[in-house]
Order: sequence, then structure tokens, then C-alpha cells
Amino acid sequence: MFDKEEMKKIKQLKKEWENNVVQKTLERFPERKDKLVTGSGKEVERLYTPVNLEGSDYNKELNFPGQYPYTRGVQPTMYRGRFWTMRQYAGFGTAEESNKRYKYLLDQGQTGLSVAFDLPTQIGYDSDHTMSLGEVGKVGVAIDSLKDMEMLFNGIPLDKVSTSMTINAPATVLLAMYIAVAEKQGISPDKLNGTIQNDVLKEYIARGTYIFPPAPSMRLITNIFKYCFKEMPLWNTISISGYHIREAGSTAIQEVAFTLADGIAYVDAAIKIGLKVDDFAPRLSFFFNAHNDLLEEVAKFRAARRLWAKIMKERFGAKNKKSLMLRFHTQTAGCTLTAQQADNNIVRVTIQALAAVLGGTQSLHTNSRDEALALPAEDSVRIALRTQQVLAYESGVTETVDPLAGSYYIETLTNKIEEKALEYIERIDKLGGVTQAIEKGFIQQEIQNSAYQYQKDIEEGKRIVVGVNKFKINEGSPKGLLKVNPEVGRKQIEELKKLKEERDNYKVKENLKSLEKAAKTDANLMPLILDCVKSYATLGEICDVLRSVFGEYKESVKL
Repeated sequence: MFDKEEMKKIKQLKKEWENNVVQKTLERFPERKDKLVTGSGKEVERLYTPVNLEGSDYNKELNFPGQYPYTRGVQPTMYRGRFWTMRQYAGFGTAEESNKRYKYLLDQGQTGLSVAFDLPTQIGYDSDHTMSLGEVGKVGVAIDSLKDMEMLFNGIPLDKVSTSMTINAPATVLLAMYIAVAEKQGISPDKLNGTIQNDVLKEYIARGTYIFPPAPSMRLITNIFKYCFKEMPLWNTISISGYHIREAGSTAIQEVAFTLADGIAYVDAAIKIGLKVDDFAPRLSFFFNAHNDLLEEVAKFRAARRLWAKIMKERFGAKNKKSLMLRFHTQTAGCTLTAQQADNNIVRVTIQALAAVLGGTQSLHTNSRDEALALPAEDSVRIALRTQQVLAYESGVTETVDPLAGSYYIETLTNKIEEKALEYIERIDKLGGVTQAIEKGFIQQEIQNSAYQYQKDIEEGKRIVVGVNKFKINEGSPKGLLKVNPEVGRKQIEELKKLKEERDNYKVKENLKSLEKAAKTDANLMPLILDCVKSYATLGEICDVLRSVFGEYKESVKL
């Protein structure tokens, strides 16, 4: 770093530059003379120098990749060792249709599966429930029982692929189904590699697909922690999600703050049931959004890594190196996709994917150009996957680790995001933690305020969205969109009825009774749910048993 005299000289030279060169230029080109801000509202200076980093722990925090506090990446070699997992989120209609899409994606070079479940599955209803009417197979695949799960992964060896399942409130049930399918393939749970989202706190904050109140929901989450610690050492037991927080309208700073605050709550809950931090923390993973503000997004990922390492070391006393590492999956931003001029979304997704790669993601999903209009068509999914492959093999950004490190702007942003995110976490601590902050409406209100400001800026033209509020054209009706067969619901209900007629209903009834009895105690419910699943009890039947014991959560936030 520079000494005091050198720093003083740089300050003076910058001031002279601003007063002379900049002012003269602005007289000729006044269009961009106003202050510019990042997506989080932080002012972007015209020029960054070492002055911006004066007094920071810049040298200490930058360090090397694979070393605490992991600002520059969790692995020493990052993509020089191996690329991120290319994992396209997919699922629609029946399990059979989704199985065909998975095989297509694997044939196209995808390296991991990511399962999208339909809305009834996400909230623990079978396809024949009245609440499921019109929603079966629409936003994901319908999974009612182990029979559907067997079809979903038919012909896909589960010891050879990494699978991510985006499921939260009924995560125990879907994980049990996955284990049971693997066993039918002759694969033991300890050989399974993947992630289950299992993050219900963000459902109360931003998304809404909750079933049970917070306390029993946290119990089910920690049941998975404890079960997987013993039986599934390769499995990531939770994917703590900032993605949906950002989709709800948060800023990048809020995304980091609220996601890590949720992470703190899960660690606290696990410790309270007797788990040691280093027993479960190495299998925690995170899930972030990637937006259009390329450099702020890169800084966001770096700041999140550094802040989490400090939290785990200083707050929880973690000793295992892997407990300190923030490993994360990234998905490009669905909320930035536009129905207008949908092909522009290919460019947006490319920028966002580049941000994730420059920021050091371990896994990546790229959205498809037509997702503002429908579930993605096959050619759109292929383009989205090819976007990742071009970045990996042609762009050159994978050839060195953390290529933007040392940029005055990047390092300043990284420091600012960490600082402001920590301030939010401290405010949440003062409110009593995440659950209390949710009940008081604090987190929801902060997100709503940011979402309102973002939309207001678009409507007032302060924020340009190409094709929406500027550079508009007249377009015809979109063509080639994927349409889910309306017969999916009827077919699924028929298959469910047939299953209930053919299974051993006495065994199902006995297993459900055992689950109900155990739910009234402090027992780990994973083994009992696994028994229910193996007897072909349905998702809805299992969740109804838990509803009868735990109750259902009804939002009543006072803002």
C-alpha cells in the first residue's frame, strides 16, 4: 500500500483532476453529469484510487484464494481446477415429461440436475386436493408419491449426478423419496451428492410456500441436518436462499444481509438441539441471485463470502476450514426478464452469468429468454446452457482466479456491501433474531420499500429497461412457447387413485400413525417419514399428519 505522503499526493491529484479535466468535459457532454448509483443505491464515483481504500483492511482481507476469509474464492484453484456445476432448473407436467427433459439436458452437457416442483407439491398437497385444481404440473413437476419420483429419475444413475431439489416446507418428504429411489437403484444414502433447499425462513419473508409455523418448521430442518450428518455425508442439507429475497425486490446489500441472517438462525437452531457447529456447518450451502449491475454483483459475492467466514469463526467459534466457506449456487434474475423483446433476455442472462462466474460461484443456472412468457421451450433452454458453456470455454475469465481483485472500484464496493450488510444483521440481532424480525414485519418492510423505489425509478425513467420504458418496438404475438398439456391434472389424479387402490393400505395407515405419534415427541422424524414414503404414502397424506400435530402458519404481520 502507499504511505501517508503518497496517499496525500494521490488525493490532491484526484481533486485537481475533478476540478479541471472533469468539469471541462462535463460542459461539453452534460448527459451523464448527475450522480450515478448502483442497484443498491450506493453512489458510483467517476474514478477509484487507493484513496477509496484508505483505512480499510484491504491488504489483510484480499489475501489468497482458498484462504480465510475467502474473499477471493473458497478453492485455491477455482475454475482452473474445475468449472462450476452447470445446473439448469427444470420440471413441468408429469414426472415422465420432466424425465425426458433431464435426459435431454444431460445429453447437451449439463453437469447437474435441478428439480422444479409444481405449486401443490411445494405446499404439501396431492394432485387430487381441491387446492391443487388448475395448478398440477404448471410451474414444475407434480410429485404425489414415491411412484412419481421413481419415474422422474428413471434411467438416471443417482450416484453419477448431483441433484438439487428446490423444495422447502415438505423438504423432509421429498428427500425421503429421493433416498428411497436411490435404494431401489442399489445406491446407499452415503453415495448421494446434491442439495435440498430446505430454507423455510425465506418463505415467510419473501415467497409464501410455507405450511407449518416457524418452530416446527425449524425442527424439520434440523431433523434433516442430524439425519444427513449420520447417513448422507456428501449431501448439502440446506441451500440458504437470497434468490427469492432479491426476486421480491431487495437490493444487493439486503440480499446478503437477510440471507446471512437466516443462516445465523439455522446455525443457532442446530446448536440448540445439541449439534456441534463443525458437525453440520461444512454441508451448509447458499443460493444467490445475479442481477444486471455486473460489478456490484461481483462485489456482492465476494463480500458475502468474507462476511460469512467471519461470522462462523468469530460468532460461532467454528474450527473446521469447511465450516467457514460460503459455497453457493447462483441463478440469473427472473425478475429482470421482460416479455417485451424477449431475445434481449439472452444478453441480460449473459451479463448476470458473467457476474456469477467472476464472483466465484460453485453452481449456476441460467434462465431462458422466454420465461417471462411461459415455461422455457427446448431451444431456449439449450441457448441458456450454451451461454454457460461459452463463458467456461471461450471467454477467458476462467483462466485466472478472482480476475477483478485489486480493482479500486471492486474492492471499495466489496467493503461497502460487507459493512452495510453487517449493519442490517446487527439490527436484526437487536430485534431478537430473524423470527422476531419477521413477526415484527421489519424484513418484509425493508424489501417492500426497495421494491417500490425500484419500480418508481422505472416508471419515472430514472432507471432504463431496454424495450420496456425505452427503445420500444411494435411486436407480434410470441411464437414457439411451451404449453403444458391441460390433461396433466386429470392424468395425475387417475394415477394417484390407481396407486391408492394397489398399495398396502394397512401398512400405509400404520406408518402414518407412527409418524403422528412421533411428531408429538422430540424424535427425529426423518426415519419415520422414510418408512411412510417406502410404503407409498402420498406427500399430501404425510403433510396432513404433520398439519394435524403442528398446525398451519397464517401470516398476520403488523407493518
